Amino acid sequence: MATVGRRAPSNAFVGAWRIIEMELWERKDIDEVEPAHIRFNANGMGKFRFLAVQGEMDCRFETREGKPFVEFTWSGFDEMDQVCGRGWAALEAGGSLQGRLFFHQGDDSGFTAERQRSANRVRRRSE
Repeated sequence: MATVGRRAPSNAFVGAWRIIEMELWERKDIDEVEPAHIRFNANGMGKFRFLAVQGEMDCRFETREGKPFVEFTWSGFDEMDQVCGRGWAALEAGGSLQGRLFFHQGDDSGFTAERQRSANRVRRRSE
């Protein structure tokens, strides 16, 4: 489905975030392939990567209980298998991102992320 003409409101989510913690997996494991991250784009789309999972997101930004909030659906791959699901995240007062990612008919895990500070991208371990 095309996103031509779709505009997202200016918001605090846009940019790269480093996933620093997940409920179901250890930090060393979530960084297995490359540093775990999630990115929100101004056009309402985004991407994430942790373990061998990578996904592309379709996001809806809003405010709930006075906090910036995003809900999203996603599709992607876990190793070579196609996977999909949904998720959400809220911007906390201290600036961290707290959320939950759901696999369709599978696991779900809470996550914590911090704003990526370097060069607007997440660096691979080999760089």
